[in-house]
Amino acid sequence: MAIAKLKLLEIEFPASQYDAVLMKLINLDDFHPEPASKFADSVQGLSVLNRENPYADLIARMEEARDKYHLNLKCQNVDSTRINIIQADTFFCNVLEQAAKIEKVKEDLSTMIEENESTISQLSHMIDADIDFDSLFNCKYLQVRFGRIPTVNLDKLKYYGEQQFLFKILHKGTKDTYCGYITTQSKAPEIDNIFSSLYFERIHIPEFVHGTPQDALNVLKEEDDTARDYLKVLDGRIEKLFAENLEEMNHIYSVSTKLNETYDAQKYVVVFGQNAAVYGFAEDKVAKAIKADFETLDDVHVEIKPAMGDSRLTPPTKLKNNWFSRPFRMFVEMYGVPSYTDFDPTNLVAISYTFLFGMMFGDIGQGIVLSLVGYLFYKWKGMQLGAVGMRLGISSTIFGFVFGSIFGSEALFEHFMEPMFLPMKPENTMPLLMSAIATGVVLIIISIVFNIILNIKKKHWGDLLFSQNGVAGLVFYVSVLLLVANMLVDFPIPLGGPVYIALLIAMPVVMIFLKEPLTYKLEGEKMFPHGFGAFFTESFFELFEVMLTFIANTMSFLRVGGFVLSHAGMMMVVYTLAEMVAGGAGIINFGYILVAVLGNIFVMCLEGMIVGIQVLRLEFYEMFSRYYEGKGKPFTSIKER
Repeated sequence: MAIAKLKLLEIEFPASQYDAVLMKLINLDDFHPEPASKFADSVQGLSVLNRENPYADLIARMEEARDKYHLNLKCQNVDSTRINIIQADTFFCNVLEQAAKIEKVKEDLSTMIEENESTISQLSHMIDADIDFDSLFNCKYLQVRFGRIPTVNLDKLKYYGEQQFLFKILHKGTKDTYCGYITTQSKAPEIDNIFSSLYFERIHIPEFVHGTPQDALNVLKEEDDTARDYLKVLDGRIEKLFAENLEEMNHIYSVSTKLNETYDAQKYVVVFGQNAAVYGFAEDKVAKAIKADFETLDDVHVEIKPAMGDSRLTPPTKLKNNWFSRPFRMFVEMYGVPSYTDFDPTNLVAISYTFLFGMMFGDIGQGIVLSLVGYLFYKWKGMQLGAVGMRLGISSTIFGFVFGSIFGSEALFEHFMEPMFLPMKPENTMPLLMSAIATGVVLIIISIVFNIILNIKKKHWGDLLFSQNGVAGLVFYVSVLLLVANMLVDFPIPLGGPVYIALLIAMPVVMIFLKEPLTYKLEGEKMFPHGFGAFFTESFFELFEVMLTFIANTMSFLRVGGFVLSHAGMMMVVYTLAEMVAGGAGIINFGYILVAVLGNIFVMCLEGMIVGIQVLRLEFYEMFSRYYEGKGKPFTSIKER
């Protein structure tokens, strides 16, 4: 039983100690607080503490600035958790305001550079033109247009030769021609309409362009270079601004984050009048330390009660496993966390999973490789599956000595010692399969026994006595197994007589069939509340299913022996292919080694994954379904949440 024994703590304190209590609460690693709503919803006059959080907005703005300016803003350990939120907010706003002013100058410069770049791109097509922008734009009675027109439309201008305009080509390309035209103010609308029909796209020359196109280009490029240099200066000013204030900002951010957590923890505080309380669970020795710590605060009192001391609360489950079984907790939690009153099956899972996997994947070389790969993933990535792989690899290595296999080669093993058991020998097939079934029988019996113990603990007398996973089921299953074994082995004890069958087989079957009415009888209720007919029809088919389940669960463990044979068979194929590539038996060359290595990798990856899944299936369906419910809730501290 690896479930930690817990105590229920009730921490009572006055309203004046809200912040002090919550600050201690959020720093506890081994305390599981219960939501205050569980009490406020069921008792009139109680409420959940709900004060307005003044720190959330400041933290959000600081984190936004951190992302925008790439600041090294982080939480630090602080000695004091007191802060004037108004002064802190004002300080940060001042720093941000200075940065915003610099940012505004940067935005203006960037906009100017973009406009200049666009103008430079336009002027680059006019660089050879002999024009002066100042002279043209100062004309009082003329209208000047610059732009581009599709080159294919140039010939169409001859149809408008009588119109009053001057046309000049500035740069002619294969697709577009950059050009300009001049006309009078009175004729401008008509001429604009003509050029529009020729798909003329006007380019507006900014007012800041002066002189010839070449002069304008030189000025704009020089202006851009100056602006870019100044942008770097402004970036340096922003970096300096934040560097000078980063220490204070980190302090504000750290304290605010810590205090913000206390407001997040308000949902655990039950308020009644001018006082409040926090309820939660901790281990016995931890509970005493928490009591001593909190009672150092004025007017704070901590009461320690039994874990089941409040019917409104269900104790969480805190698992405590040894070094070997701890990584296998992930498999148990996949099915669900055990209830506080149940037991932790992690140790049984660790032992049975490791044994079954090693038996199904027995190989010295591959087992060592699996352990090494698991170790690397565990140390490198912290993967619990890697830690599981380490243990499975050791089990595979041990069974590899039993089966005489080193990287699937029995011949290599025979150089060192004689194998104990060769799976592929015909005379060993039946003992192997019988051993697999015997293993399954032992695990199923253990599962039923665990269920009986749990029902005794929970005082579920009906399930204890009459369930297929209770006393009746255990007696029936063991009796049938002994009867079958006696038929096969001929034990020197009388089994199978009328009394034996009546008492140890027929009677348990009847008890399983009558489980529901007998349970009602034990509880002092009517045996057939819905009538005998409905009960008989339903129970008959349920009994039929129970009998099939016993058979199916037992025969399901044949897969253990099947995978032993499968593993040996697949490796035999690998070495047969290696010999074919090498050119004959007994020949070892590069091709032989390559096929053997790739074959071992393939078998390890494919069969290792399949075996792992199949063993997990045996754990869940053949064992867990008999005794494990997984309806508990995990023990989680505020830090973990």
